[in-house]
Amino acid sequence: MQAIQLQNDSLVEIATFLVRRWSENENIIVEISDKSETKTRLKENKIIITPIEKIIGNDFQKYRHFRTSLWYESMRIKYCKKILSNDHAFGFILNTIETQRIEKLGRKIWKGMDEEIIFNYTYMLIARPQLHTVYGKARIVEAFYQYFMFGALKGEIQSSNFEKIQKASIFAKSIVDQAIEKKQDTDWIEKNVGEIIKILDIDSLLTIPISLPFMKAGMALSEEELLKMLGVISKNKEGDLGTTIDPKSVIRGEDVYDEYKVLLNENEKTENKGLATETIGIQIPSTRNVDETTIYDTSLINGLKTKFKEWKTGWKEQHLSSGDEFDEENYIEGNEPFFTDIKKSIKTKIVILLDHSSSIASDAIEYKKATLALCEVLSFLKVKFAVYAFSTENRSMVCWLIKSENVKWNTITAKRLTQIVANGSTPLAEVYDKMFPILQSKRPDILLTLTDGEPSDPDAVRNMSKSFKNLEISMVALGLGPNTVRATTIANNLRHLGYEKTMAVSRLKDIPNKVISILDV
Repeated sequence: MQAIQLQNDSLVEIATFLVRRWSENENIIVEISDKSETKTRLKENKIIITPIEKIIGNDFQKYRHFRTSLWYESMRIKYCKKILSNDHAFGFILNTIETQRIEKLGRKIWKGMDEEIIFNYTYMLIARPQLHTVYGKARIVEAFYQYFMFGALKGEIQSSNFEKIQKASIFAKSIVDQAIEKKQDTDWIEKNVGEIIKILDIDSLLTIPISLPFMKAGMALSEEELLKMLGVISKNKEGDLGTTIDPKSVIRGEDVYDEYKVLLNENEKTENKGLATETIGIQIPSTRNVDETTIYDTSLINGLKTKFKEWKTGWKEQHLSSGDEFDEENYIEGNEPFFTDIKKSIKTKIVILLDHSSSIASDAIEYKKATLALCEVLSFLKVKFAVYAFSTENRSMVCWLIKSENVKWNTITAKRLTQIVANGSTPLAEVYDKMFPILQSKRPDILLTLTDGEPSDPDAVRNMSKSFKNLEISMVALGLGPNTVRATTIANNLRHLGYEKTMAVSRLKDIPNKVISILDV
């Protein structure tokens, strides 16, 4: 089942969709980080997950582990009131018990997760350390974890300590059952952790060694070895799951594989659409550890959607001298007496180029908020649009692809916009030259440039404007200024560079309205 690898951008988008659906929380964001283990930060509405390439197995197996890890973190968001650090025994034990509680609660809703849970448990057990490699009383905590979670131990432990582990495990399972039966939450579980600490005869502040799941080298299993381990886990977990699991069915993972194939097909289609940006010098911003919510202005976005709602429906009521229905009030007031519904559609294809030179830097966040709101509304109105930006990195101009025409506006494209750092001059002609092959291929109706400065080479810009006009692409520029006078001056200067239409804004929040005004409806 080795196949095309899903890239991190695609994985973040998939992960965000799944997490929000499972947790029923639309504000959750997902980051992929190779600097920490998978964890959830409840207060930040954030899940940080280990990169898929660090998980053992073939591509499909990696995706299954990745997906199941997301499910567990989604259930934590849905059911946990707090998540403590795993660095010390108290937090480690609380989180371990909570894992069992949220698993049981989650399975009541997501009944199809049983095979994935067993598959995940198998690799979790494989990845846990041998007991003889854990020193001091931390060995007792590790043995408790293995026995409680998997019903098995990796290695031997003194009989006196094993009795403590058995007793603590039985008590912990009874706590989980009581919590579910009596509808108790994390706080109630936390009150009982002290008893487990007492049974194990350990200090609650005992340091617990970090054990990152699925990240050890040389741990690949043959199908025969995997089937054997699955058999052990399935048998041990039958009581907890209340059902019998077929290990061979678990290995196949047929339900998830169908989902995985669809994702691969979509990934391949996206990769094969249009020109390859790398071959023409256009780059795609990384989305590493980027929180796109910092540039979301919800009130601006919702206000714009409300304002242009009638465009969304595709129909507008208009008064005429003749029409479908007679309007008495309009007739009495001396206005056109008939009204009729007129079909509206937006057929304009637009490419937007965002200036991210250094002069934007001081207002970068507000600038991005306004442009993101514009993109949200264009997407809402189902307009075909693409978004590019330019800035300077390592003293060289870089043209960035934020969103291509055939990709939906989503969290990944928002993260790309967030990632760009405003820096450098305004080499418009050079940027246009980079974009020319794409625009020659796509032939949009409008190329709209948002800029707050004078281009480095005005003559070269005029020549490029002529080249785009020869492709029947309308050249439009929107001048951005700190006040009305400066914005108007910039717009007037742009008019001499061959643009067919120039506009000006001194308030960044006016950008979406100005841009939408140029669309043919």
